[in-house]
Amino acid sequence: MFDNFRADWNAVFRNDPAARNGFEVLTYAGLHAVVWYRMAHWYWIHNLKFLARLTSQTARFLTGIEIHPGATIGKGFFIDHGMGVVIGETAEIGDNCLLYHGVTLGGVSLEKKKRHPTLGNNVVVGAGAKVLGAITLDDNVKVGANAVVLKDVPSNSVVVGNPGRVVIRDGKKVDDSPLTHGRDLDPEGEMIRCMLKKIENLEMRLREVEKEEEDRNQVSQTSDRI
Repeated sequence: MFDNFRADWNAVFRNDPAARNGFEVLTYAGLHAVVWYRMAHWYWIHNLKFLARLTSQTARFLTGIEIHPGATIGKGFFIDHGMGVVIGETAEIGDNCLLYHGVTLGGVSLEKKKRHPTLGNNVVVGAGAKVLGAITLDDNVKVGANAVVLKDVPSNSVVVGNPGRVVIRDGKKVDDSPLTHGRDLDPEGEMIRCMLKKIENLEMRLREVEKEEEDRNQVSQTSDRI
């Protein structure tokens, strides 16, 4: 238990440049939530289920972070800012992982089986991202803010978008979309830029047609007067 706390404590300083000293870190809701989780998980694995749930719900009330006591979380875990994080019962998280606010590690099934994600070591999940189902994010995966991940992700990958897709693997861009040819990390943004460009071209063409029509009218009026 003490080794876990020390690793979680050090994770705060490793992942948050705003952490200046230990007194400040003691005020971090993310650290509080992890400490409460460690207690609740101990109760859970020792078959003190009601006490475990009571502890986790107390932590939720105090921190705004809900971690089911049945989840399995490794050492060096840090939740930055915290508010709105939800981690389901069968979720598994490796060592030295980092979650930002609004992250959900949720399920897509009501069956009593493994239904939440598994995160490897050194995984980072950006603000507002959703990782759903009994999928696996291997080691060193980074999930972009507001991404929705529904499929397994190989190690050393970067995932963005909804639905989430790998755009970088092993440091190289991945050609995952015929619209972007792997040149951009924001396929939706590229599509919007293309649409805006087409609209601009159509507006220019419309102005040209209006000008041509106006010129024809002027010529017609001149001919009528003659």
